[in-house]
Formats: sequence, structure tokens, C-alpha cells
Amino acid sequence: MNINKIQVVFVRHGESEWNKNNRFTGWVDIDLSNRGHLEAKQAGQLLKKNNFIFTYGYTSVLKRAIHTLWIILDQLNQAWLPIKKSWKLNERHYGALQGLNKDEAIKKYGYETIQKWRRNFKDIPPGRVKNKNLITEIDDIHYNIMGIHNLPNGESLELTANRVIPYWKNVIIPDINNNNHTIIIVTHGNSIRAMIKFLNCLSETEISKVEVPTGTPLIYEFNRDFQPIKHYYLS
Repeated sequence: MNINKIQVVFVRHGESEWNKNNRFTGWVDIDLSNRGHLEAKQAGQLLKKNNFIFTYGYTSVLKRAIHTLWIILDQLNQAWLPIKKSWKLNERHYGALQGLNKDEAIKKYGYETIQKWRRNFKDIPPGRVKNKNLITEIDDIHYNIMGIHNLPNGESLELTANRVIPYWKNVIIPDINNNNHTIIIVTHGNSIRAMIKFLNCLSETEISKVEVPTGTPLIYEFNRDFQPIKHYYLS
């Protein structure tokens, strides 16, 4: 690592089966589509071509992100990499929208309402999922084993940021500082949007226009005070 420059790679997971089917996914644990596997493989090859060598990885507890990271590391021949998983890097919880086809949701709630829920920083989608197969309950093995209580039933981007940013500040930055790590973070679209808003000091209006593509490495370069110097996508 250059002692005067820190590089952190963010990757949104590859396309999932529900991305392919245009469904709200949130905390439902859906795996990658065939295209998602290919996107993850291509991301790994791109990072290898650009000579990225990591010393630590971070991801959520949802398998579309975990499997994307595994595929990337396999392409880099870095399957040995230590990985930390945390629910705090999970996708935004979409409440009762989870599982709905986005076109069907527009018919049910109206386009303007759906756009407000999706893009406004503070707006929260409708609460509690009624389908037991789609709701994240405390007895879900993901969270029961971790002893986590008071799980969300729906989140705004602001609430998502309220768990992602402290994890960045309290876990990831100290890891880099204490161990001189070069890291890769494979997570979700809204988790990365929360980070982009924070790192780039974007307004609520500006972040509403930001889209994060699946399976495309986003590189941030920082100085030793963790102030962003520049950021760009590898393509």
C-alpha cells in the first residue's frame, strides 16, 4: 500500500434472480442469476488486470453479496482472504415492497409514491411484510445466531446510512489504520449509495439521482486522514 494513499474497492453484488425479475429484494436472501455470476467473474478479472491485491474483505450476510465476493476472490486467486460479514452492510429493508414486482408495485401504489419511497432520502416504504416467506423475523437463523434484536421492518436510505456509516467509521477504518489493510467491500446498491452520499458530501437531491451498477468495481482513493481524493469505476 502507498503510505500516502489508501484505496478501497466497493462492488455492488452481481445481478440477482430478483433483479432479473424486476422485484424489490431488500433483506430477502436471493442468490445470483447466471448473469450475476458472470458479472462477478468479470469484476474479478478486471481487478486482477489492474493488479489489485487485497488483505481484507467485507460483505453483508446476504448470499448474493457473499457469493459475488467469493467469485471475485477466486478470479484473483485470493480465496484465502479473511472476510468480515455484518448485517449492517445489508441492503436497505424495503418493508412490504419486498417480493413485489416493481411494475405491479407501481400499479398498486402509483408511480410518484414508489419513486418517493425509492429515491427520497427520508421516506420509508410501507411497513411490515405480511408474507412469512419474505419477512425477516428475529427467528431467522441469520440474525438469531448473532443475537440481534429490533430488526427493521422497513428503512429509508437515511436509516440505511445510520447503520452503514457507523460500521465504516467504527470497524473498517480502524482495521485499515491498525493493520495497513487494502480492502474490498462487496455489498448492495443502497448500502453503497449511503456511502457515496457520506463520502462525497452529497445533498438529498444529488443522491436521489445516483445509480450503482451491479458487478462494477468502484474505486475510492483516500489520503491518510480518510478524505476522498478521487473515485471512479473500473470498466
